[in-house]
Amino acid sequence: QVQLVESGGGLVQAGDSLRLSCAASGRTFSVYAMGWFRQAPGKEREFVAAIEWKRYRTYYGDSLKGRFTISRDNAKNTVYLQMNSLKPEDTAVYYCAADGDYSGSDVYEYDYWGQGTQVTVSS
Repeated sequence: QVQLVESGGGLVQAGDSLRLSCAASGRTFSVYAMGWFRQAPGKEREFVAAIEWKRYRTYYGDSLKGRFTISRDNAKNTVYLQMNSLKPEDTAVYYCAADGDYSGSDVYEYDYWGQGTQVTVSS
């Protein structure tokens, strides 16, 4: 099992930046990739970004690359999501996910999930 704990969410204004963190514990040696998803009220969970743990290959959702950057610190077993130039439409609960052999955008492929952290962007 892998446990994931997100932090760093909050209320910000449009144009601000925010950095989310996701700390992994447990069987972290089995993790192949970690990702971020978000879910706004009434909408489906949306792929934001993913990173392969060993090769550092990154993937981004459409239109998010350029404002959002995913990175990881292997020594801390932590993945980060740097979000810049935030917009009100970025408001959502942001979830961290991990999987043992998948690094794509399909929400159903990820085996482990955090509890989520709320990001609210005011106009």
